[in-house]
Amino acid sequence: MDSNAQFVEWAVVGSDIGPLLLAATGQGLVNVVFHADEAVRDRAVRALAARFGTEPVRAVPGRTVLLEEPIRQFAAYFDGRLRAFTLPLDWSLASGFNRQVLRELAAGVPYGTVVGYGDLAGRVGQAKAAQAVGAAMGANPLPVVVPCHRVVESGGGLGGFGGGLETKRQLLALEGVLPQPLF
Repeated sequence: MDSNAQFVEWAVVGSDIGPLLLAATGQGLVNVVFHADEAVRDRAVRALAARFGTEPVRAVPGRTVLLEEPIRQFAAYFDGRLRAFTLPLDWSLASGFNRQVLRELAAGVPYGTVVGYGDLAGRVGQAKAAQAVGAAMGANPLPVVVPCHRVVESGGGLGGFGGGLETKRQLLALEGVLPQPLF
């Protein structure tokens, strides 16, 4: 193992929006990946291996070291019992402007609220950078925990979403921002 390598643990957990891959390092939760079927999972694990210089280890239920609390908090969030994640986060998959915007989003846009792309750009001192904020949302390595689903168009549109617009609608409905679908 490379001396710069870091232990990475991963697991796929079920959720109301489909399977999610969660990955953590000793620093904290480092990655959340939507729609984690076998192909998506394999790509994500390979990308983590390349980034961290070590083969990520699949978590063993009951013996997981790093993912026990993230798994518990995700279950509580989807059950409607958790409104704010209190997990240590490993920000190593985000840098520069993206990290700045994602940290502001995590700290300043609570459960059940939304913010416009331009408004979020203004919060980080870059009022004209709405498109760059959109790109940062698309590159968010920690969706749901760092709630990019809460960033919407100023005119009321949903905007884009890396997990798909139906997933964004479901997350916003869970948080009471949008009505629950009738069927």
